[in-house]
Amino acid sequence: MRNISDIIEYHLKQNLEKSQKGYIEIQRSELADQFQCVPSQINYVINTRFTVEKGYLVESKRGGGGFIRIRKVQLIQNQDLLQTILELIGDHISQATAEDMLDRLFDSRIISERENRLMKAVIHRNVLSFQVQVRDQLRAKMMQAMLVSLLYK
Repeated sequence: MRNISDIIEYHLKQNLEKSQKGYIEIQRSELADQFQCVPSQINYVINTRFTVEKGYLVESKRGGGGFIRIRKVQLIQNQDLLQTILELIGDHISQATAEDMLDRLFDSRIISERENRLMKAVIHRNVLSFQVQVRDQLRAKMMQAMLVSLLYK
């Protein structure tokens, strides 16, 4: 007999397959009520079975009317290069290093010239007008978010 985590996973995947939108939105407490389990069980299933590595993007909005959105994604062809660059970013990154990475992605035809210009504009020191340490940390988080979005179609 399957355990509750397997049953919840199966239910979510079936709903995702049937979805016309390409994603599902759930409310953790409602799903917990439906399966007569604690909400942390839902968290466990989502955190362990719907990971980026397994091809899912999970977004959440907290608070009243909050939801968890699960989307199945397809990896792009140049995943290895993007993954390597993501690992190199770390907790902080200078503008020059970030721009070099973006140029590498452009040269490899992973991003267009327009995307390269847009990303550089967003991470520029004039836009991120904070103390250097904070700016480099924020730039790293922004770079990671942009590159993760490139990993999937």
